[in-house]
Amino acid sequence: MTEYYIPTGPGEAELVEKRSRFIGQVWRVTSEEEARARIEEVRKRHYDARHHCWCYRLREGGAERYSDDGEPQGTAGQPMLNVFQREAVTDVVCVVTRYFGGILLGAGGLVRAYSRSAKDALDAAGVSVVRRWVAMEVPCTYAQFEEVRREVLQFGGVVENVDYGADVLLSVLIPEERSGQFAAQLLDASAGTIQVLEAGEALKDVPWREPKDRT
Repeated sequence: MTEYYIPTGPGEAELVEKRSRFIGQVWRVTSEEEARARIEEVRKRHYDARHHCWCYRLREGGAERYSDDGEPQGTAGQPMLNVFQREAVTDVVCVVTRYFGGILLGAGGLVRAYSRSAKDALDAAGVSVVRRWVAMEVPCTYAQFEEVRREVLQFGGVVENVDYGADVLLSVLIPEERSGQFAAQLLDASAGTIQVLEAGEALKDVPWREPKDRT
């Protein structure tokens, strides 16, 4: 089974620690060239900042790179990378820009600030899961709707669309390996009145953890 996690979109978050301003930014990328282009983009935009620490993880080739960009060794890039390793997120680049505020944070303070900036930026981006799904059409009555919706969630699925008419038609995605069990469960629970129709299979990403507003 193919399954991995990626940023849903770009994300940005700011943190002020002892007058130092940390700006964390996250993007989804698929190559080292794309990752380094994002890093350079940040350097140009925040040309007056003291540090632009970064990391990236790529699924293709398993590349993992990071840089402390002048901060004490081990206090920035590696802690940032650790965040994405813990979250199992790949195809991601993160840059944390620091505007120095005149007060030294110490090694522990730097690790915490850079780690939190990376995590907050990821939270702002949200996380999607990429896996093989079976698209299904589920016709049901209004009385059955909530139960069907609960079953979709229980099987790790996603409701993509709902059409309301004389009855209800749900367009859902169910993990490929559970699709047969899902259809059988609905058929059994409804005494044969809900017959699920398959509408195809696809490898695609769907939101897994919604973005958090850090403003």
